[in-house]
Amino acid sequence: MVRMMETSVIDMTAGIDGTEMARAGRIIREGGLVAFPTETVYGLGANALDEEASAKIYAAKGRPSDNPLIVHICEFSALDKIASQIPEAAVKLADAFWPGPLTMIFPKTEMVPYGTTGGLDTVAVRMPDHPIAQALIEAGGGYIAAPSANTSGRPSPTKAAHVAEDLSGRIDMILDGGAVGIGLESTIVDLTGEYPVILRPGYINQSMLEAVIGKVKMDPGLTADDPNLRPKAPGMKYRHYAPKASLTIVEGEAQAVRRKINELAREEQKAGGMIGIIATQESAADYPIGIVKAAGTRTEELTIAMHLYSILREFDELGVSKIYSEAFDTPQMGQAIMNRLIKAAGHQIITA
Repeated sequence: MVRMMETSVIDMTAGIDGTEMARAGRIIREGGLVAFPTETVYGLGANALDEEASAKIYAAKGRPSDNPLIVHICEFSALDKIASQIPEAAVKLADAFWPGPLTMIFPKTEMVPYGTTGGLDTVAVRMPDHPIAQALIEAGGGYIAAPSANTSGRPSPTKAAHVAEDLSGRIDMILDGGAVGIGLESTIVDLTGEYPVILRPGYINQSMLEAVIGKVKMDPGLTADDPNLRPKAPGMKYRHYAPKASLTIVEGEAQAVRRKINELAREEQKAGGMIGIIATQESAADYPIGIVKAAGTRTEELTIAMHLYSILREFDELGVSKIYSEAFDTPQMGQAIMNRLIKAAGHQIITA
């Protein structure tokens, strides 16, 4: 059972407050929980080398204990204490993408407790590119375990208000750094096998990775809906990012998708339901029924990533009964956006 507490919300949108950051660091070092912004989403941080502190993350989120946590560091040399092997590919990827939205998986050392790795002999590590995150990691001792700062299964938080909505009273502190820049979690690459394998797509896509280290595979678990799948990375096994309403993705040719969503919306409206539709700026005007949210524009796909989770939370607040979303097969981030949408929809996909 989670002990309820007072959660301090510290505004750092105008800059880092050194006194409050020192207090946040003490909370981490003493086994407490601090939510903080990264360039991807807000994370819920604890001392990664303290098994009891990691257990508090799972309890606060209601997160399954076999779902691994990512360890956040602020300098490459910190890897030496937590990774027993650091392949040359990791050095090349770190040179290219750290700090940034890339997580790499290594064999772990004995310093990393199994309570942080979900019982696995591997550890997921990343170096975030956000000044508040970097300052907290340094103040907190150099190793912060941090999944997304939301109730397990809900859309990930892209604003401090989302964190407060889910976790206020369950954690010690929230560092408010404003809206995040990317809006989807980091790319995760497993470096423990013969070939590097992408376990979760993100802003850094397969072609970007291959330009640095050569052949990179996609894990088949990304598209499987297997309840027996044991996760090597966050998000592989469980339904994630999910709104309260049923979400269905409609894919196909653009005009056919719009016709199908309008047909489904009319049917739901006749049944007395309230409909939410996720579209883009290019297509929003083509939906006369329901509450229509434009995630962004297909010509600037990062705008779709930035707004997706906020839109899912807005539909929760509005109490819609069904959500229909266009598919987003955009060039760089389409794979990552669709990965999150498919998880949120529980693999409910219709081809128009």
